Amino acid sequence: MFVLKIILLIILVLFVVGLIVMFVLARLSHNPNRQAVYGVTFSKSFAEHLQLDWKKVYTEMLDDLEVKYIRIPTYWDNVEPEQGKYNWDDIDWQIDEAEKREARVVLVVGRRQPRWPECHDPAWVEKLSHEQARAKILKNIELVVKRYKDRDVIEMWQVENEAFLDFFGECPKIKRKELQEEINQVKALDKRKILLTDSGELSTWYPLIKMGDLFGTTLYRTTYNKYIGYWKYFFVPPGFYRAKAYFWGKPQDATYVAELQAEPWFTDGPLNTPVSEHYKTMNAQQLIENAEYANDTGFARAYFWGIEWWFWLKTIQGDDSVWEAAKTYF
Repeated sequence: MFVLKIILLIILVLFVVGLIVMFVLARLSHNPNRQAVYGVTFSKSFAEHLQLDWKKVYTEMLDDLEVKYIRIPTYWDNVEPEQGKYNWDDIDWQIDEAEKREARVVLVVGRRQPRWPECHDPAWVEKLSHEQARAKILKNIELVVKRYKDRDVIEMWQVENEAFLDFFGECPKIKRKELQEEINQVKALDKRKILLTDSGELSTWYPLIKMGDLFGTTLYRTTYNKYIGYWKYFFVPPGFYRAKAYFWGKPQDATYVAELQAEPWFTDGPLNTPVSEHYKTMNAQQLIENAEYANDTGFARAYFWGIEWWFWLKTIQGDDSVWEAAKTYF
């Protein structure tokens, strides 16, 4: 028993020493003069959920905010609402409008995509077996990549979204070999780089950070849990994210903040949560603090999460403070 305690103590000491070394090296590699490039994630479906004219939100994002870097999902239920019948109009329009303004697009492919419930399956998928659904997913990825690979506005592909975060969202579990199959398929169709994403606070990032060309982390500063209420990550310094990337050997130029918290953590959905509650986790000052925190990670880019809510707050609630605060970062 005594020997076991000694071994555990040695392991603990080595772990702490390793963390200290990792943080020191990450600190030394940080360039305080470097400025992150900011973009946004845009979800047509979430804009519609907020009862907004999604095209108006999108064009205001491009013309008023002058956003130049956009991450766009390709939800399965939008692309193939009926089995074998495809609708490309909405994605085509978004790509066309971005191209007109010389923006750069990350196009997301795969079953699991940004925004709850993560998997946006058409109703007809419920009747398929796992093997049949997998075949359809691969076909869907093939069609998306082939359709848009000749468009210069597409900068990179994102394959799945936080693929191994099994406890969040309403998605079937994806195996590592299945994700690798999707990555290989995209690489066979096009030579652009592939972005993979994972939770910044709830994951070690392995093995995702090793599987893609680029890696994107989520970055949340305030969350809500029904058991403990609002929770602030006040104890996590920006170097924590940089140290994790350094540990896995990912250069800062190849590491992004793919989902930077810039909307509230809704306690009961955006339309059922009182606006007074919205401000507890997001407001103009909090957006600025989050943006500066993301910049201090040293990562190359940060994609704001919440453009649709900014527009809702401005046009429906008459408060443009968050929209105007965000404008300074583009």
